[in-house]
Amino acid sequence: MFLQNIEKILSNEPKFRLKQANQAIYVDLISSWDKATIFPNGLREKLNKEYPLEIKAKLLEEKDGKSAKALIYLKDELKVETVLMRHKGRNTVCVSSQVGCPMGCTFCATGNIGFERNLNWEEIIMQVLYFARYLKKIDEKIDNIVFMGMGEPLLNYEEVIAAIRILNNKDKFNIGSRKISISTCGIPEGIRRLIEEDKQFNLALSLHAPNDRLRSQLMPVNINYPIDKIMNALKEYIKETNRKVMIEYVMLKDINDSQDMARELARLLKNKLKNLFFVNLISYNKTGKFEPSEEKQVGKFRKVLEDLNITVTERYRLGRDIKGACGQLAGKR
Repeated sequence: MFLQNIEKILSNEPKFRLKQANQAIYVDLISSWDKATIFPNGLREKLNKEYPLEIKAKLLEEKDGKSAKALIYLKDELKVETVLMRHKGRNTVCVSSQVGCPMGCTFCATGNIGFERNLNWEEIIMQVLYFARYLKKIDEKIDNIVFMGMGEPLLNYEEVIAAIRILNNKDKFNIGSRKISISTCGIPEGIRRLIEEDKQFNLALSLHAPNDRLRSQLMPVNINYPIDKIMNALKEYIKETNRKVMIEYVMLKDINDSQDMARELARLLKNKLKNLFFVNLISYNKTGKFEPSEEKQVGKFRKVLEDLNITVTERYRLGRDIKGACGQLAGKR
C-alpha cells in the first residue's frame, strides 16, 4: 500500500521529502520511482523494491475512443472495475467503492456478483491514478469523478470521504467538489451524514421506479428503505445545502418506461422535492434478463417529463465494446 504508507516510508527522511513524494505521485503521475529524479538513487531503489508504484490492471478500450474500462487487481487477488468516459471534451472517471455490491439490484451485473468487501481509500484512489496516468500520455487530465461504479458508496462512507478529500486536495488531484458526484441507491442515514460535510459534493439518487411496488422488485434495498424514507432524507439534504439532487432513472423496456410511469415519476418528485432536482435518463447496457428501452420510447418518456416542467438530461450508452456496465468484467470467472 504505497499511498497509505508514504509518511511511514519517509519518516527518517527530511520533512520536505513527503511533499516531493506527493507531488511525484499525484501531480507528476509517475508510475516508477525511477522517474522521481529529485530523490537520491538509494532512496529510489529502496522505494522501487519495497513500495512499487505499479498498478496491475487489464485495460479494454472502446473502438470509438469514447470510453475505456480497467479491471484493477487488488493485493488480495480480488478485482474491481473503473471506467473512463470521454464526452464533449470532458474526461469523467467512474470509480467503485466496494468489491461487488450488497444491494442486489436485479438489472445490475455487480448485483449478481454479490458482496466481497469494502475498498479502502487507497484502492479507490488507485482507480483514479490509473486513468490519470493514462490521460497524461495524451496530454489530458481528469475533469470529473463519479462514484457510480461497483458498490454502494454510502455503505463505505468513511473510506469514500477520505478518498474524496485526496481528490479535492489542491496539492494532489485538485478536483473541485462540484466536479465530484456520489450516487446512492438510497441510504437515508448516509444522505444525512453528507449534510454535515464541510464540502458540498453532488448527490445522485438511483431511483429507477416511481413507486415502491416496482422499485422493490428491481432494487431489494427498497424493502428496508422505501421511497418515502429516502425522499424525507433528500428533503433534509436539499433544505440544508440548497443543492440540486440528480435523480437517476435507467430505462428498461416494458418495465419502467411507459408514459404513465413518467407521469407518476413527475408527481412523486414534484410533491416530495419541489424544484431542486433534475432527472437523468440512463440508456441501459444489457447485462441479463432486461432489455434497453427503444430510443423512440425514451423520447416519449422524456417529453412527458419536460411537458410537466421537469429538467431532463440523458446519459448515453457508452462502453458496449468493453462491457461498460459495472460488474461485467469482475463477474467473469
